[in-house]
Amino acid sequence: MMAGASTTHLVLIPSYNPGRKVYETVRAARRFWTPVWVIVDGSTDGSAEELQHMAASDPGLSIITLARNAGKGSAMLRGLDRAAELGYTHALSMDSDGQHPADLIPAFMAASMQAPDCMILGRPVFDASAPALRVNGRKVSNWWANLETLWSGIGDSLYGFRVYPIEPLRQVMHRQRFMRRFDFDPEAVVRMCWRGVKPVNLPAPVRYFTAAEGGVSHFNYLRDNALLTWMHARLFFGFALRLPLLVARKLARR
Repeated sequence: MMAGASTTHLVLIPSYNPGRKVYETVRAARRFWTPVWVIVDGSTDGSAEELQHMAASDPGLSIITLARNAGKGSAMLRGLDRAAELGYTHALSMDSDGQHPADLIPAFMAASMQAPDCMILGRPVFDASAPALRVNGRKVSNWWANLETLWSGIGDSLYGFRVYPIEPLRQVMHRQRFMRRFDFDPEAVVRMCWRGVKPVNLPAPVRYFTAAEGGVSHFNYLRDNALLTWMHARLFFGFALRLPLLVARKLARR
């Protein structure tokens, strides 16, 4: 565990009916960072109570409980707003299901501290546990995200292990009503790029657990791919409006 609590950078873990992996995830995150906040997004599996019990004996762990499930983006926004109130400037987001590498939290936070105006994006390194359909399907979203940002350097639009500067992300989210559910991760990086927040990509492994291993997935291929399709349609329209600015910015960087 790190020597002391950070006053600028914290870990946010949105969580909805995550199964038993959430406890391992939170313990692992706490080994590598202080503070860690879990935003329980209307879970009905009893995990909120167990997490509150864990936090009662751990001052570095805080639990924010939402009464109803509102989606990953909404849970993140609740955490971001609270973090801003307390003076934090950056937040590392990670999933509660054990897929993200807690041991890389210090490296990602260090990269953020070295480049505080940037967002530090995990670039997933898949192993044999990754479903081929998920690995290949994300290439479509990545292509659209790079087109919509005029190839500003987004390594992966869907991988949620990343560090955001809090204030620009809050401003992006409060100015529109989208990116509240599964569309949060890809829309966040596109809109942050539009604001001029540069992406920095770092490799990070991702692990898909089977149900026997305690893995839980709420991904619905039809529903969530429809959501992504609608999202990219909206973003492409925004991209077209911003194209002159994006071209000018890209030329200025040469």
